[in-house]
Amino acid sequence: MLLLVSEGYTAFPLSTIPGEGHSVAEAARRLGVTENLLHSWKKAVLTNGADAFPGAGHLTPVEDELRRLRADVRRLEMERDILKKATAFFATQMK
Repeated sequence: MLLLVSEGYTAFPLSTIPGEGHSVAEAARRLGVTENLLHSWKKAVLTNGADAFPGAGHLTPVEDELRRLRADVRRLEMERDILKKATAFFATQMK
């Protein structure tokens, strides 16, 4: 059984949609979502498996690396700004 968990933590088996006589349109109506959204959820689960919807606080490896790199950029920009100010300060002191 293939299980999908959306952001609202609503779980339902995707494997029953094409099988057992259930159409995507019928499943979408029962869930209150569009067919396109249901197709995108199914594609995400088939592509990423259990990592398709990591949930709050659980980032995918790419998102985790992006967060780390953005933090590094902020830190390096602060260091650069401090060095610029120090250079300007010492340049005025040398005159």
